[in-house]
Amino acid sequence: MKNHDLVIIGGGPAGLAAAVSAKDHGIDDIVIIERDKEPGGILNQCIHNGFGLHTFGEELTGPEYADRFICQTAARKITCQLNTMVMDLKAGPDFKTVTAINRKDGIFQIHAKAVILAMGCRERPRGALNIPGTRPAGIFSAGTAQRLVNMEGLMPGREVVILGSGDIGLIMARRMTLEGAHVSVVAELQPYSGGLKRNIVQCLNDFGIPLKLSHTVTDIEGTDRLCAVTIAQAGPDGRPVPGSETRYPCDTLLLSCGLIPENELTRGAGIRIDPVTQGPVVSDSLETSAEGIFACGNVLHVHDLVDYVSLEAAAAGKNAARYIRGGRSAAGGTIAIRPENGVRYTVPAFISPDGTDETVTVRFRVDRIYRNHTIAVYFDNTPVSRRKRPVMAPGEMEQVILDRKKLAASPDLHSVTIRIEAPA
Repeated sequence: MKNHDLVIIGGGPAGLAAAVSAKDHGIDDIVIIERDKEPGGILNQCIHNGFGLHTFGEELTGPEYADRFICQTAARKITCQLNTMVMDLKAGPDFKTVTAINRKDGIFQIHAKAVILAMGCRERPRGALNIPGTRPAGIFSAGTAQRLVNMEGLMPGREVVILGSGDIGLIMARRMTLEGAHVSVVAELQPYSGGLKRNIVQCLNDFGIPLKLSHTVTDIEGTDRLCAVTIAQAGPDGRPVPGSETRYPCDTLLLSCGLIPENELTRGAGIRIDPVTQGPVVSDSLETSAEGIFACGNVLHVHDLVDYVSLEAAAAGKNAARYIRGGRSAAGGTIAIRPENGVRYTVPAFISPDGTDETVTVRFRVDRIYRNHTIAVYFDNTPVSRRKRPVMAPGEMEQVILDRKKLAASPDLHSVTIRIEAPA
């Protein structure tokens, strides 16, 4: 049995930023547990630029962004245990028990005063999409194809169709084109794209790749290798519209149909999960329903920018440090945050009225595209703020910043409501 003040599960951008923050707030005994052979997480295969504008004020590639935090953890002498898989997490009032395994130590356990969950997310596989047809070679998740091209130097195929317009799918449409492949089409089941607007422009429009909204794959052909897919228009109920089918000969189908937070450990620990985000329910200190266990990054909710992951992780590290030093748990009196009328969820889900930060940042996503609508905030039934937005889309996170002084000025406050309202 080993003992550490803080264990961080995951050595990607969230885990690294959380470790740096915890160290800077007075915690010396920190260990990061990472299952891969090197830290950095998914950023190691994201060789495109666009990272770091908010965090570092300059445009970096994914590996460059990760390296900034890897160097910061090394400078602070933070231990990062690589090639190690966490198998189990148990939450207790005094100690959290982490069970892990690697080749050197075998199975071992760690007692920690606090734990930060930073396991990231995974891609939704074909089996979860219920696509009919045969099961030939040539069907990849977009992230797998990205790793093959950018890290392994391998080409998945030459004639490509992409299902789903998430950011990884959009980026891979450009990447495959630059490597000499032909991308016939990107099909998206929803009537809107799941990716950032800038990626639609830079990865599809700039290369003349068509994006077909409200379309989906209805058939896959091939025995040993994929030879064609059929794409049809989807009606309001999501079902294919008869007579709208188009057949695309191809040898590769990339799937970019959503990301799922990696929360098997979280569920095993009995931590409450939000049914919308599929991540843990947290307070404004990013503490889960288990005392002393915090969460940040894509394991909490899927982010659009890694810069926001780092900001959130820094807050988790600071709050975990305060907890370890003897600060009171966030459990107790709370103010619920209620998402309504177009707001799908909020992170955090509730606020502790006696928090120490001057402001509380609430992040959320909307359920469809809104134009010239207003983000309205209510304390119980009293309107507090209104902010008009020209465009809001599900692919991009929105945020509201609450003033702690205003919260304190309402001692009988029961809930904060965030909703989307139409123009007057």
